[in-house]
Amino acid sequence: MENQWDFNQVIDRSSTGSVKWSPSVLEQNFGKGRGNLLPLWVADMDFACPDVIYDAMEKRLSHRIFGYSLNDSQHNGALIDWFERRHGWQIQENSIVNTPGIVPAVHYLIQCFTKPGDGVLIQPPVYYPFARAILANGRHVVENPLVLKNLRYDMDFKDLEEKTRDPRVKLAVLCSPHNPVGRVWQRDELERFGEICLKNNVLVFADEIHCDLVMPGFKHTSYQSISAELTQGSIAGVAASKTFNLAGLAHSCLVISNETYRHEIGSFFNCLGFNSTGTSNLFGAIAARAAYEGGEPWLIDLIRYIYDNFLYLKKRIEKELPGVRVFDLQATYLPWIDFNPLGLSQKKIIEIMEEKAGIALDHGNWFGLNGAGFERINIACPRKMLSRAADAIICAFIPFCK
Repeated sequence: MENQWDFNQVIDRSSTGSVKWSPSVLEQNFGKGRGNLLPLWVADMDFACPDVIYDAMEKRLSHRIFGYSLNDSQHNGALIDWFERRHGWQIQENSIVNTPGIVPAVHYLIQCFTKPGDGVLIQPPVYYPFARAILANGRHVVENPLVLKNLRYDMDFKDLEEKTRDPRVKLAVLCSPHNPVGRVWQRDELERFGEICLKNNVLVFADEIHCDLVMPGFKHTSYQSISAELTQGSIAGVAASKTFNLAGLAHSCLVISNETYRHEIGSFFNCLGFNSTGTSNLFGAIAARAAYEGGEPWLIDLIRYIYDNFLYLKKRIEKELPGVRVFDLQATYLPWIDFNPLGLSQKKIIEIMEEKAGIALDHGNWFGLNGAGFERINIACPRKMLSRAADAIICAFIPFCK
């Protein structure tokens, strides 16, 4: 079946202020003279958003007055319907708190629920802004590394038990689905994680921003849908931004059912000058509502396209670069590629990727020491762009294959 939307269309983003495509940002992150690398790093998509989102924003834009505004009054209802329909998660409206993005929200939660010197637990290799947020706020990074065995990452529950037993560990960040390894955590894994954190009085922040981007054959379980106990001992983060490519609209939501936690974050927001129910961009809420109400057909086709891209990439890389392994993608659009079998150092892999292939990727060591030797690639792009990247990577690395 052909996609209804043209995901093959290559859209020029070079003059739009895109972080992903900006030569100055590329040079800042990859080095002087590397502003022309093909950017498959930042996790946003090179696809146009669905028409329903564009139409809703255009309708509001035509009003031509953008003064102080309340959030879209029907946004919360659309969000609630979406998560109940797609994930079986019943969210109460009074538990929804708006934030201008999940990364800012992580900073807020660290500041609100921990003190300088406290420990915040993460599971590397994991989304590197988590560690940056912890360190920037004067807290300690506590690592509960994922265990890699037979090309599959699992949680180390014994180590988790030991780490959370330390009373200085106050907060644990759960990346679900996991970025960058692409795991969809199963219900029993989440239950065990939650039981350990509850027993040791560790608040859980469940970052579920990728929950809608689950590949065929897998199903996301929302952490707070499991039990009342896990709901009361956690805060969840959700957004339409990854699902529908809306990150620039600075809108996300925290789901906080625990009244005490909700009161604490509300008081904290008041101190920051926010409304106690949070803050977000006017157009962010409008776009998110439109996405939740009418964007599902687009999403279905998007996932099909992304998965086809993944199968294409995996087949080509593993066939033409013997030894290199592309991990199975359960969720996200960010495959995790293992170059370790080539026997190259992380420094050498980066040099080849950037200088020989001309590709900007998120390098594995950014996600933690146990990410060394890996690369994360963004495949949410037209096939023509991905094919160009695959050609370049294969040509650059084939001399190092045995």
